[in-house]
Amino acid sequence: MTISRKIEKFVGETTWIRKIFEEGVELKKRVGEDRVYDFSLGNPILDPPEEFYEQLRSLVLHPRKGMHRYMQNAGYPEVRRAIAEVLAAETGVMVTQENVVMTCGAGGGINIVLKAILDEGDEVIIISPYFVEYLYYIDNWGARAVIVPAGKDFNLDVSGISESISPSTKAILINSPNNPTGVVYPEETLRELVKAIEEAKRRYGRDIYLVSDEPYRRIIYDNVKCPWIFPIYRDSMIVTSSSKDLGLSGERIGYAAVHPGCKDGDRIIAGMIFNMRALGYVNAPALMQNILRSIGRATVNVDEYRRKRDLLCEGLGDAGYEFVKPQGAFYLFSKSPIDDDVAFVRELQKENILTVPGSGFGTPHYFRIAYCVEDETIVKAIPGFKKVFRSIK
Repeated sequence: MTISRKIEKFVGETTWIRKIFEEGVELKKRVGEDRVYDFSLGNPILDPPEEFYEQLRSLVLHPRKGMHRYMQNAGYPEVRRAIAEVLAAETGVMVTQENVVMTCGAGGGINIVLKAILDEGDEVIIISPYFVEYLYYIDNWGARAVIVPAGKDFNLDVSGISESISPSTKAILINSPNNPTGVVYPEETLRELVKAIEEAKRRYGRDIYLVSDEPYRRIIYDNVKCPWIFPIYRDSMIVTSSSKDLGLSGERIGYAAVHPGCKDGDRIIAGMIFNMRALGYVNAPALMQNILRSIGRATVNVDEYRRKRDLLCEGLGDAGYEFVKPQGAFYLFSKSPIDDDVAFVRELQKENILTVPGSGFGTPHYFRIAYCVEDETIVKAIPGFKKVFRSIK
């Protein structure tokens, strides 16, 4: 066999998200795009805010000399400084540009962080339901994912995490607001988690890092607070992107930040910068970096996603579906009316409704709806959701 056996296996697994999305492409060809209600892919429907286009136009019409050349692998110092200033203001921790590395999206950021801290045989704890690519990111560096189910209402099960920490645990990877549940982990829970980590560090005599994946941080509803981990735990890293809050998923721009008080933080940052080269990223896109420097805390209109959430929750609630109302992001993770979540998703497909089974996120008996779609798609899909629920119950 010429292809790697591991990659052959992974390719054969094809994530449910992409599988349903690709099936949807074929379905749209057969019945027409306007008759397919595609909730499979978390592909932001909202375009970037006007501030983005203002800066884009300015840079295109009045380019700075050399602005498309190589820069430091960590990114432009002035861009890193601007991001550090926002982080310092919002977290109360004295983050500087030396703590920030510009990345090719959050996926690129997580990989340079994990490669910097993991040795062969280390373990990384992740919470189910999880973003499925975490499994591959962790495997990339010879480590093993240890999966801990979420607790009540998809909050962190700190007791379960504590019991799963072993002498091989090197990191805990969390995601809040969460994909696929839309849940935001409260500060009280994060403080309990940090207490459990500190106890485990004393017990095993080794460092354990907390890595927070935060691409949905600025997509929050109902005045919910999304706490920062930097004020709570020093040995921590934040990874994020502008894919969701600025509607730039195709541009692959983000950053990774290491707490300035993190043990061996300088060496970790040096490792992350080296990894930008070693993994072939080289540097984050120059044009996007230049734009980010100037638009501060700008976001898409989050109220539009809130309206879509409310439309969907009202319609599914009336039909009898059980779910935790999302506090952020743009996903709803509903309980399947039957145990076989894959079979239920297939029933929805008969109504041209595309969703993703919870099995694809390590949590069977549920299914995910990505509601970053047009309002009309939600409204037209509700009768189909109701029909399938009634027929299957």
